[in-house]
Amino acid sequence: MNIHELVVEMKMLERRLTLYEEKYGILSENFYKALMDGQLEQYDEFDETRADFSRWKGIFETWQRRKQKYDAQIQKQNIADTLRFYPAY
Repeated sequence: MNIHELVVEMKMLERRLTLYEEKYGILSENFYKALMDGQLEQYDEFDETRADFSRWKGIFETWQRRKQKYDAQIQKQNIADTLRFYPAY
């Protein structure tokens, strides 16, 4: 994936993450850390949260992978050459 494709996909993933953040009232980074630390086991018995948490975790992990790729690629390129700029004139 090129830089632009990564940005577009990350923004799409962020929109999906926002839905869970608004629903549950915490940011994805905090949710993920709590989930990985085993702090959310009490919600395993509820079908809705179990399904939501599984999806939320997957979306967040995908976002993290795309962010790592973006960071690696952006460091190798000149920002001025990467910038998508189309003058209006």
